[in-house]
Amino acid sequence: MMQNVHLAPETDEDDLYSGYNDYNPTYDTEELENDTAFQQAVRTSHGRRPPSKTSLASSMGGRPVTGLIQDGVTRPMTAVRAAGFTKAALRGSAFDPLGQSRGPAPPLEAKNEDSPEEKIRQLEKKVNELVEESCVSNSCGDLKLALEKAKDAGRKERVLVRQREQVTSPENINLDLTYSVLFNLASQYSANEMYAEALNTYQVIVKNKMFTNAGRLKVNMGNIYLKQRNYSKAIKFYRMALDQIPSVHKEMRIKIMQNIGVTFIKTGQYSDAINSFEHIMSMAPNLKAGFNLILSYFAVGDREKMKKAFQKLIAVPLEIDEDDKYISPSDDPHTNLVIEAIKNDHLRQMERERKAMAEKYIMTAAKLIAPVIETSFAVGYDWCVEVVKASQYIELANDLEINKAITYLRQKDFNQAVETLKMFEKKDSRVKSAAATNLSFLYYLENEFAQASSYADLAVSSDRYNPSALTNKGNTVFANGDYEKAAEFYKEALRNDSSCTEALYNIGLTYKKLNRLDEALDCFLKLHAILRNSAEVLYQIANVYELMEDPNQAIEWLMQLISVVPTDSRALSKLGELYDSEGDKSQAFQYYYESYRYFPSNIEVIEWLGAYYIDTQFCEKAIQYFERAALIQPTQVKWQLMVASCFRRSGNYQKALDTYKDIHRKFPENVECLRFLVRLCTDIGLKEVQEYATKLKRLEKKKEIREQRIKSGRDGIGGSRGNRQSGAGCDSGQNCSASSKSEQLSARLRALPGTNEPYESSSHKEIDASYVDPLGPQAERPKTAAKKKIEEDDFADEELGDDLLPE
Repeated sequence: MMQNVHLAPETDEDDLYSGYNDYNPTYDTEELENDTAFQQAVRTSHGRRPPSKTSLASSMGGRPVTGLIQDGVTRPMTAVRAAGFTKAALRGSAFDPLGQSRGPAPPLEAKNEDSPEEKIRQLEKKVNELVEESCVSNSCGDLKLALEKAKDAGRKERVLVRQREQVTSPENINLDLTYSVLFNLASQYSANEMYAEALNTYQVIVKNKMFTNAGRLKVNMGNIYLKQRNYSKAIKFYRMALDQIPSVHKEMRIKIMQNIGVTFIKTGQYSDAINSFEHIMSMAPNLKAGFNLILSYFAVGDREKMKKAFQKLIAVPLEIDEDDKYISPSDDPHTNLVIEAIKNDHLRQMERERKAMAEKYIMTAAKLIAPVIETSFAVGYDWCVEVVKASQYIELANDLEINKAITYLRQKDFNQAVETLKMFEKKDSRVKSAAATNLSFLYYLENEFAQASSYADLAVSSDRYNPSALTNKGNTVFANGDYEKAAEFYKEALRNDSSCTEALYNIGLTYKKLNRLDEALDCFLKLHAILRNSAEVLYQIANVYELMEDPNQAIEWLMQLISVVPTDSRALSKLGELYDSEGDKSQAFQYYYESYRYFPSNIEVIEWLGAYYIDTQFCEKAIQYFERAALIQPTQVKWQLMVASCFRRSGNYQKALDTYKDIHRKFPENVECLRFLVRLCTDIGLKEVQEYATKLKRLEKKKEIREQRIKSGRDGIGGSRGNRQSGAGCDSGQNCSASSKSEQLSARLRALPGTNEPYESSSHKEIDASYVDPLGPQAERPKTAAKKKIEEDDFADEELGDDLLPE
């Protein structure tokens, strides 16, 4: 055991710790009992007499003199008693080296709050608190409160300066506090868009020579001038700030130069902007400067420089870790825990954001320059794809190819778009799924649902978690009428991506088709929480409430809809229809009239407005609406008959007669027109009355013969078929109501006096002068007997379609 022990050799060197155990025998207290002089001094008063040098030296046995002059040198007094050891300890007292037995320390002396120094300290503390509260309010988005706090801090800081000047010299003023208060106040003014006040506050800081490095705040002043579109002053202040920043602050100088370049782009001085961005790309290349350089070259139309700038943009280093870093190389649990912790931390999220921003800049730049750098956009896209494939962004090459297909689609070259997308059928799953999704969408737009379903299946099989592919598959199933299965695809898309608004919208439409209105309303309300100002969503909510027979809620949501799209004529007419169904004619007229102003070709709206004026005894105003309807539908005789009827009701018989003659020339076999011609010619006393009467009799006779033939034909076939058709027509409540709804307006117009019942009977009888026309002057016709009451539902507008967006 001892063979591995090596003893240090003895040396003659001096021991570093020697001599510490040696002491002067004079300090040996154990020999005091044998010291005769010491014992004598203790027993008698000899010890209280001032000792002489000789006696003290003899009594201490050669002990050196302390506290006295020895050898002509004054030596300080020294203590020989150990700390904490007293005579009381010999009598059995407790060991108390800290003196705790003496009791608690006396209380601290109370501060005098009325003293000027204390007031200044409290006021300074309050100013700091206000500045902090102002900054916190700004970060929380409460800009007004932040400004109020900043103003309050400024007022209190001025009071603090005056108090300091009264108590101390001006050199003791806290300049840092003054600077922070003014800077915060200027920032809050700028945040509240009070630019004049912000500039004045910045000027106070910049002009004060006591503030060091205040010149760099001219950058903020330049930013304000940029927001005010005062570009010349913005450039001036940016350059002044650039001159005052030393070259060691390289990053700050680069940012200011970038601002100068952006301002030059705003003013259209692209050559100066190019110089700024070229300098930045040579000194410290970054994505924003590279992208802005491409924009500048695009503005001046320099193709070759665009290519070089694109290559520089591609070469900008991202300075992020590779994805392989976040893949565990072994089964070490400690390593796996570390990787799991950093896989989605803030640094990793920042790296993802930086990479996404770089890809966005590159894709946007490629789409911008591809159509102009070569003879055709296809060749330009091919050049961009080759450059991207040779860079660190190789995965963007496929996305560029898909964008190429989308460009073909925008140019309505569907064949080229389809061919480009079909090239991805043999690529990896992600790209194949994206291409198949777009192909499915194209075929769906062309109503080729079989092809759309086939490519939707391919997209889903390539990437089951692609929400767009699942939504397209659901659309193809929806088009085939299988709403339950379509809902399942939409639900799966939502499970994969809860933010897929298209799937949520479509599932709401599906529930509405299935008459599950509560679930449809729930879907649309959820979508409204995501898309607050979506006109399609607002309309669907209103439509569902209408189907649930809640017109008040439907009106409320339609009011929100017209606040988003105030010129939507269909929404306005729908509001008019709902108010009409509720009996509020004045509100219905207001919205129908607004709808007519924005879209004066809607026949239903025109018909309602014309009938409204007839109902309110303003036939002259109804004429313009029926004339417009006659222009829109020139083959429909009823509009021209209504125009002539309005002329007669207003007492303009000559104009009515001319209108009826014009109608008779265009529609010589119209019985109603001939009846009115006979009546008017009789009243006026024209000679053509007999000619029109003869024509009328001939047409009525033809009409009787035709009706008899139709009646005899029906009697031969039997009534069973008619009964079956009648029953089948009303089996579906929705179809029956829809078919009747389209005829309501025409039936209502026929119910108006003078449209199809000018005589008391349809039998042949001689015309006599005692006949009174129901559509004569207003004084000759009782209001209740001459015209039927217009039912409120007869003029309901045609129901809007279920879908405002393609499904």
